[in-house]
Amino acid sequence: MTTTPATSSSPPGGAAAAARGARRTERLLNLVIALSATRRWLTKEQIRTAVPQYADCATTVAFERMFERDKEDLRELGVPLDTGGEDPLFEDEAGYRIDREAYALPEIRFTPGELAVLSLASRVWQQASLAGPATRALVKLRSLGVEPDESSLIGVEPRVRTAEPAFDPLYAATRDKTPVSFTYRRAGGEPATRHVEPWAIVSWHGRWYLVGHDRDRADSRVFRLSRVASAVKRIGRAGSYDVPAGIDPREIVAGSIGPVRPPREARLLVTEGSGLALRRRARSVEVGAGESVGEDVVVVEVSDVEVSADEIAGYGADVLVLEPQDLRDAVVRRLRGAAGA
Repeated sequence: MTTTPATSSSPPGGAAAAARGARRTERLLNLVIALSATRRWLTKEQIRTAVPQYADCATTVAFERMFERDKEDLRELGVPLDTGGEDPLFEDEAGYRIDREAYALPEIRFTPGELAVLSLASRVWQQASLAGPATRALVKLRSLGVEPDESSLIGVEPRVRTAEPAFDPLYAATRDKTPVSFTYRRAGGEPATRHVEPWAIVSWHGRWYLVGHDRDRADSRVFRLSRVASAVKRIGRAGSYDVPAGIDPREIVAGSIGPVRPPREARLLVTEGSGLALRRRARSVEVGAGESVGEDVVVVEVSDVEVSADEIAGYGADVLVLEPQDLRDAVVRRLRGAAGA
């Protein structure tokens, strides 16, 4: 998978239709967010205030016509829209909400490749223009005295994230064609500052890589995102360089990385009752095999030393790496950095 700034074009007569379709999609999404973000019934007036696009309706009649069409559209899409009121014994004004139990998805499992696609899609979505109006809808609900339950919106906006904090700033720099600098830690080498013109971000065998022009070496280079050891800084203006035509970032990564090493076994000393995520995916757990009481030896597979070190370091003193040595060194480096901070 490669992430590069996307461009699109519409036929001469299709621009207006495309714009109308985008506004309708945005309006329906905001309506779903408003009706999913609370357990209370929302009246028409509350919905009109919460959904930004309804404010464009010149009259109440126009709003009600649009709202009726939107309700039918949601039901045709399979969204369980209910009508009711706070007190069934009194004829209160009708309210609306989405049956969250009927709308919720069952547990879904994904392959690593599918998770990579979802991760990219969720990140791009968060950068889209839908994010602003959606946020304003929640703010308006609060102003109406309706406290949103944002945990219900997980099914509306997926947030599957990669472990590399460098992903977001490097993706943005790639999109904006902005040169950056960062500290990069090569395998077996000392960290060094790199100055790069980002071209593309590529997912290759479950890892993320940046492809770009290395100004210090005056040549194209590949950087694994998990080895970026500092914040990413912009060092120039947007649009200050061009991406060479005809390049294939995936071919560049494949030629630079070579064959992918198979996963290795790592032996961990884990305190009893801790490291539950490690235990769930362990190849084996030797209860009480440690030198001290209450210590178990847990064997897991490790594909990326740096990513695994991030996870293991989070357990602090409850997890100790016995082997391999490079994983142990990576965890120790993180713990020393935390102690120094």
